[in-house]
Amino acid sequence: MSSIAERLARVHARIHAAAEAAGRDPADIHLLAVSKTRPVADVEAALAAGQRAFGESYVQDALPKIAAIGARAEWHFIGPVQSNKTRAIAEHFDWVQSVDRLKIARRLSEQRPPGRAPLQICLQVNVSRDPAKAGVDPDEVGALARAVAELPNLRLRGLMTIPARSEDPDRQREPFRHLRELYETLQTQGLALDTLSMGMSADLEAAIAEGATLVRIGTAIFGPRN
Repeated sequence: MSSIAERLARVHARIHAAAEAAGRDPADIHLLAVSKTRPVADVEAALAAGQRAFGESYVQDALPKIAAIGARAEWHFIGPVQSNKTRAIAEHFDWVQSVDRLKIARRLSEQRPPGRAPLQICLQVNVSRDPAKAGVDPDEVGALARAVAELPNLRLRGLMTIPARSEDPDRQREPFRHLRELYETLQTQGLALDTLSMGMSADLEAAIAEGATLVRIGTAIFGPRN
């Protein structure tokens, strides 16, 4: 079985090849290693191989890893944000990529500890308007973005999406294109966004072709989850 370091190297090679195919600079695309449900040892192995940013979806699963590793890593919360978990998220994470309600954003802002850097925020957009998926409706993202950008203790960085799975590269690109268009519209409206978080293990090439600046990769780095 390949080591985590070897799989990380293969993911970086995929990112590099996809960026070159799209006429982009590979340095403009950042890798988030999705470590949810993985043990501390796996995160340590990825750290040893040079990975610094990690994504977690479950607060109780993440907190022991954050306690063990701390500021040696950058911690992104990427799962649904429940109201009763906002304090723990605001206190322990550097980024939250899954904000889709103003109520949640306000709680994160209010509960960010004094003295800590602003919490970096992406808005999760339900580009396919799938009722089974989380995320703000595309028609409502502008109003939410402007409101979140005004909150103290937060810094709005960009947009995130988790589209329906598809094996067809052209169909994979459609939701990513839609998210990029929303992102560019918000930029033209004066919002200083710099992060387009989209693409996972099965579709990172399609996401990079459509402008992703951050891809969230779990399985291709850590192997299938149990």
